[in-house]
Amino acid sequence: MVNETKSGADILLGILNQMNQEANFPMSVLTDKEGLPIASAFSNGADPEKQSAVVAFLQKTAVQVSKQLGMDEIDEISFSYVDGQHLICRPFNIDSNRLILAIIVSDRDQSYRRITNRALSEIRNIWN
Repeated sequence: MVNETKSGADILLGILNQMNQEANFPMSVLTDKEGLPIASAFSNGADPEKQSAVVAFLQKTAVQVSKQLGMDEIDEISFSYVDGQHLICRPFNIDSNRLILAIIVSDRDQSYRRITNRALSEIRNIWN
């Protein structure tokens, strides 16, 4: 019997794939604060590299706005589109690493917070 241990990248990919399947998200990406993709899971036609760059830009912009307004750390960035889709960015820290979990939600009425919270918890658990 061969002992197969999964790499960290494989485990992260599994977390994103499971989240996408359970919530029917067409795309999810985990990036660092600079927008470099760490892991991504997506349906055909999605471009995770482009998505990662957009996520990093949004994060930097949101941090600047938040500082100028004297607000606390950002918990979530959300963009709604006229077709009903949402881009949700969930910045979070693991030790000194600032990461961002971004998802596309296809339906404006779809809940996503519970499943992304679970994914964030799983990511934190394997990171340490």
